Amino acid sequence: VKLLLLVFTVTLLLAQVTPVMKCWGKSGRCRTMCKESEVYYILCNTEAKCCVDPRYVPVKPKLPNTNTSLESTSAV
Repeated sequence: VKLLLLVFTVTLLLAQVTPVMKCWGKSGRCRTMCKESEVYYILCNTEAKCCVDPRYVPVKPKLPNTNTSLESTSAV
């Protein structure tokens, strides 16, 4: 029982001491590998990715097709 209490105490202390770097407005966490349910959008530092739930990552807006030819729009 004493050993179990010691292990429990050490685990709680390590959980309090281990810093967790937050990113993306506190919606993400800096990790070397993201969980399967997370994506990374930016990097925290050279070794860590900012792992974020996909619903918090902005979606690129769809732009209208601007590949029209200049010849068809220019006056002759």
